[in-house]
This record gives sequence, structure tokens and C-alpha cells, in this order.
Amino acid sequence: MIGRVMERVLAERLGSFAAVVLLGARQVGKTTLARAMAAAWPGGATYLDLERPADQRLLGDADSYLRSQAGRLTVLDEVHRLPELFPVLRGVIDDNRAAGRRTGQFLLLGSASLDLLRGADESLAGRVSHLDLGGIAPDEAADAGFSLDRLWLRGGFPDSLTAGSDAASLQWRSDLIRSYLERDIPFFAPRLPAATLRRLWTMLAHLSGGLFNASQLGASTGVSGQTIDRYVDLLADLGLVRRLMPWYANVGRRLVKRPKVYVRDTGLLHALLELGAREAVLSHPAAGGSFESLCVESLIAAAPGLQPHFYRTATGDEIDLVLCQGDQPRVGVEVKLSSAPTLSAGFHRACADLKLDRCFLVHPDDGRPPYQDGNVEVIGLTDLTRRLRSA
Repeated sequence: MIGRVMERVLAERLGSFAAVVLLGARQVGKTTLARAMAAAWPGGATYLDLERPADQRLLGDADSYLRSQAGRLTVLDEVHRLPELFPVLRGVIDDNRAAGRRTGQFLLLGSASLDLLRGADESLAGRVSHLDLGGIAPDEAADAGFSLDRLWLRGGFPDSLTAGSDAASLQWRSDLIRSYLERDIPFFAPRLPAATLRRLWTMLAHLSGGLFNASQLGASTGVSGQTIDRYVDLLADLGLVRRLMPWYANVGRRLVKRPKVYVRDTGLLHALLELGAREAVLSHPAAGGSFESLCVESLIAAAPGLQPHFYRTATGDEIDLVLCQGDQPRVGVEVKLSSAPTLSAGFHRACADLKLDRCFLVHPDDGRPPYQDGNVEVIGLTDLTRRLRSA
């Protein structure tokens, strides 16, 4: 098992809250993490997979069964498949808290944030904490002996990263894409044409790191811009796509207001583009956007207390990632897929516009230590991930 930073965070949350919701894409490692937590839980634990009919039958009288587990950690996997559980959970949690068992009651796992959070927020407000589990991060991969190049090519799904060969990894990711289109999409949106969604998903892979224009994508797929928005919302809800919103600031210049869009896992991005080897990725026009996707996802996950944005003016001055604390921009990151990265004057102007505390130029790992270039620190992705996480 690859060590996950989230294991420590999850244990802390369970020690402070009655219930924790752990969200993430399918196969990203939620169940593995939950089972490890359950195996080590001091009072014992019960694991139920709500995709299994046998486990669903145990919850035929959910109130009685869940009350019988008092004192244990109850793990409910794929809990969004039984949304009617949330009102029951509220009553059980409140009664357990009244009896003095205030923390560590339930761990809820889900693959679709919108549906799960709606039910949890309506029924479990004040009783639950939310955590997002992404793919394997660069520092986690490095600690497990995997290079950044391998992580970039194969993505952060554990089974893809650890596959015996690049070909086996690509086949695993292709099968996962097919599973989403044939199984998950029909469950959450039964009237959504899977073929159309695959075309859109592939277009987003080509455009990853670029500005999102629903009208243009709609014209390419033969549907309206509003429909494209709904499709992208679904992919975002499943943890597959990210819309990165621009940072608005009163800097006296006209700013770009459209969001950027990313395919969150570069392994899936490469599978959608049928790129099975590092050389094929490097020779593809989407290489720069793909590496930016890896950097943006890794750094956002490493700094969960900061809000992510990007910054771009109408004249092209840009910062790929701006991390903000409240309403104040703090950290600016420019991404370069180059062994000899250089910064544009537009990046320096953008950093001056936002009066950032720290500015970084991030590049692929090459073994060199970080160094200063004026007021910008040039640093490899794994080193910057560690830096942000420790801060």
C-alpha cells in the first residue's frame, strides 16, 4: 500500500467529528484507506459496501442495525447509493452523542460529491466533516519509489501507477473510462448519451489547462452550450474534471473572467488521447497542458487551506495558479515543461499586480535543488508539493 498523507488527516478528523465524509473518484484509494483505518480502530469497526446486495439487506432496518454498532466505527462505502440513510444517521449520531460517544462514529465514502454532499449537508449539518481524496501525489509517489515521469504518464490511481507495464496501465485506465461511461454515468444521469460524453471528455483532454468555452465545445459536439455546462458539471461532480475560477482583483486592468478547465488525472487524460508512452506524450500538442494539469492538481491538494484560482489579464499577463487565503492572494505558481525554464515579463507584472508573498516557477523534477531567480524561486514539482504540504 502506498502511504497516503490523508491517512493522518482522516484519523484526526474522526477523532474530532462524529462522522467524516471521504470523497473521491472511483478507484482512487478510498476503500483501501478506509479499510486500513478500520483495521486499526481501537474500538473495532464494521465495513459495509452498499453496492453489495448482502450489505444492503443488513440495512433493511437501518436504524436498529446502526444503533447496534454503537462504540464501533461504521464504514459505509458508496453511501450515495442509499441517500435515505442520511436522516437515519442523524438520529443515531445525536443519540450516541447524548450517551457520550461524540466522535469516530461513521466514515462515509462516496464517488459523487454533489449528490452525497446534498444529503449530508441537509441531514448531518454540524455533525460531519468533509475530506477530498485525490490521486497519488508527487511526494507520496517519490516516497514509494515511483518517479514523477511515471506518475505523470500513468496518473495517480494506485492500480494504474503500480501496474506491471505501461501497456497494462493504459489498459486499466481505458477500462476505467469505459466503466464510467457504461456504469456510473447512467446511474447519475440515465438520459445522458455516453458517446457524446466521451467525445466531450476527449475534447477536454485536448484542452486541459485552457480556457473553458461551452459554446465552442457545444458547436463541436452538436449540443447547446447549456448542455455542455451540465455535462462538465457531472464530470466535475464525479471528480474527473476541475473548473479553476479566475481571481478578480481591482488592478485597473481588464481581466479574463472565463474559468480554465482541467482533466484532473493525467493518466485518464493520456488514455483519452491514446498516449501510452512518455515519448508519445512529449510529442503531443497537449503535453504542456497535461503537465500543468498534474502540477495544478498536486499543489491544490498539498495546500487544502488555500483557495485556488488563476490570474490572467486581457493582454496576456498570467499566473497559472494563485493560492489565496481568504480574499488575499498569497502564492503564485507558473508551470513550465522545460529543463531550462524561463519566466515571461507578463508573469512578473502579474505577480506585482497581486502583491504576492511568494512566487514559484515549477518544472519537472531533475535532481537540481531549488534556486532563486530574482524574486521567484525555481523548483521541481515534488519539492514544491512537500513545501506547501509542510506549510
